Amino acid sequence: MTGLGAEDDIPLGERKTVTDFCYLLDKSKQLFNGLRDLPQYGHKQWQSYFGRTFDVYTKLWKFQQQHRQVLDNRYGLKRWQIGEVASKIGQLYYHYYLRTSETSYLNEAFSFYSAIRQRSYYYQVNKEDRPELVVKKLRYYARYIVVCLLLNKNDLVTVLVKELSEEIEDYTQRFNTEDQLEWNLVLQEVAAFVEADPVIVLNDDNSVVVMSNRLQEGGVPQLEQGMVVGQLALADALIVGNCNSQVKFSELTIDMFRMLQALEREPVNLSAQTNKPGTLEPSEKPAKRENPHKYLLYKPTFSQLYTFLSASFKELPANSVLLVYLSATGVFPTSRSDYEGPYEYGGVLTNTNRDVVNGETVQKRNQAQKEMHCLHPGDLFPFTRKPLFVIVDSSNSTAYKNFSNLFGQPLVCLLSPTVYPKSILENILEIISN
Repeated sequence: MTGLGAEDDIPLGERKTVTDFCYLLDKSKQLFNGLRDLPQYGHKQWQSYFGRTFDVYTKLWKFQQQHRQVLDNRYGLKRWQIGEVASKIGQLYYHYYLRTSETSYLNEAFSFYSAIRQRSYYYQVNKEDRPELVVKKLRYYARYIVVCLLLNKNDLVTVLVKELSEEIEDYTQRFNTEDQLEWNLVLQEVAAFVEADPVIVLNDDNSVVVMSNRLQEGGVPQLEQGMVVGQLALADALIVGNCNSQVKFSELTIDMFRMLQALEREPVNLSAQTNKPGTLEPSEKPAKRENPHKYLLYKPTFSQLYTFLSASFKELPANSVLLVYLSATGVFPTSRSDYEGPYEYGGVLTNTNRDVVNGETVQKRNQAQKEMHCLHPGDLFPFTRKPLFVIVDSSNSTAYKNFSNLFGQPLVCLLSPTVYPKSILENILEIISN
């Protein structure tokens, strides 16, 4: 404890306030650090732990609000410490969104991140000679930008990127650290990410319309006469990004970013529904508007991908569909075979530590052997025991052309084109030439 007088001079009530705050702070850090040890797959194993973590952080946040003066005088509470608590609550909501696919929790993360910036919780950090505190601020900006991208707050993203650029420049000038190149790479990645989605729609008054790929109320096409609805529901989705040299930010490629939004409904503001801004418990969900559960896998290894596939398959509810979206570099067969089987046409690349030269994986194996870091069509056959929807976005999508339905369950396999149609290619060349 820090104070103006000796500890014995501190009133008992104020001393208890500081002790209780320290306990909540330590407990919150322990629970937060424990989140990384939770299994990334499965629907229920982690829920009780998240609930306990939310509970402690809610108590901590309310406690520092109710006893701010005592904590300022007796504990020496700094504004950046309040910002750090708010930032971790924002991270909790963001990761709860990733776990549940419920977009409303993105708004909750945004509300905390926005409050940090509006109340300048990290403002004094730049005046302290502690580079680790500045890094906390930079990481906060990077997380805030991700949430804003997912909420299509493009104007705010532009402002935040500018502020982050200024913060990084100040950081690199003041401290001779080894992570300067890493932070400059972060700036390059987010700039490329924003530029990669350049579609702009204007109103009649030339004002920009923010386009969203998410489902909106009343925006779903009407069913044709005679069509039956409700027999199958999309319950789980694996979204895989493993393309060489693809635009990405924070382990989210542009393809993954677009696909995950296409599987979600527009967010609602839970705080507005409950009149409890920033203190919502994760168990309080809007009534019956759940999105399909999703796993976002950035450059997974074959074993990681198969583990997540198996977990989704195991927990898939009755009358439900599993969707697998593969955006990955194509792996082509190195030799011809008279046998035309599900492992003879190659597939899509899974992660490997081997070197990549000019976008092509260096081959260091016998040419007659199959590529072991590859997801072949045959690797997905066991999962056709339940309804399966496969989308392959790859230069070798044709490897999945003859995808076999061995068990008679509903099966859809959509393949991306491997070459541009002539008309589109001509338009592209015309745009480039102009």
